[in-house]
Amino acid sequence: MCAKRELLDSLGTMDRSADASRVLEGSDIGSQKDRVVTEEEWLQKWEMGNTGFHKKQGHPLLQKYLDVLLNGRSGLRIFFPLCGKAVEMKWLADMGHSVVGVEVSEQALKEFFAEHSLPYCEEPVPEIAGAKMLQSTSGNISLYCCSIYDLSSSIVGKFDGVWDRGALVAVNPCDRQRYVSLMITLMEKNSSYLLVTVSYDPNKHKGPPFYVPESEIKSLFGNRCEIKCLQKVDDFSDRHRQWGLDYFLEVLYILKFVA
Repeated sequence: MCAKRELLDSLGTMDRSADASRVLEGSDIGSQKDRVVTEEEWLQKWEMGNTGFHKKQGHPLLQKYLDVLLNGRSGLRIFFPLCGKAVEMKWLADMGHSVVGVEVSEQALKEFFAEHSLPYCEEPVPEIAGAKMLQSTSGNISLYCCSIYDLSSSIVGKFDGVWDRGALVAVNPCDRQRYVSLMITLMEKNSSYLLVTVSYDPNKHKGPPFYVPESEIKSLFGNRCEIKCLQKVDDFSDRHRQWGLDYFLEVLYILKFVA
């Protein structure tokens, strides 16, 4: 009986959070639109170990929808924007894909290689002052340590797929158009872009991660690709409760670049 009640309570919570997110879809992003997180603040998060956004076991949505990203293709070039030390980079490289990431924190990139016992070499990026690339000796993982806005297709080439989890939602709201414009220039024709956003009441938490409504996804990407919401997942935890939230959803989209 208790188990049944817990299940009903859980379903009720999902219904309430879904209802709340639907109400918010028609609203703006509250006070978040003026919020700015500096590069120094992100570096400090890594230095202090304040990286609750990192998933040590990889993301279940990528595992579930990997076939949607790959679309029957092999040997793809896959981009991880604001990659941190995402374990999925090793997972996809082991499948035979070529992985490219970008991250401002050199510590995060070095931790990635150390935690996977991957030998790597470092080299400067001539086109970007102060930047460096850390590349696995196998050559199939290349991670750029620099601002993402310093990249271009002439430096990193174009990509067949993107896994964007913790990237768009980490970009300052005032920079979203700049970010998306860059991402579009990095995409091959007929490429697939898996995008994870988060949904919660932006008046109760200042972010990051920032709330990005579906209406904004459509206005940012809509004229260049087909957009489909694949799944909404209740990801609410004690961490989010401490932020003052009463619901927190992850929302997965597939973006298909048609031009």
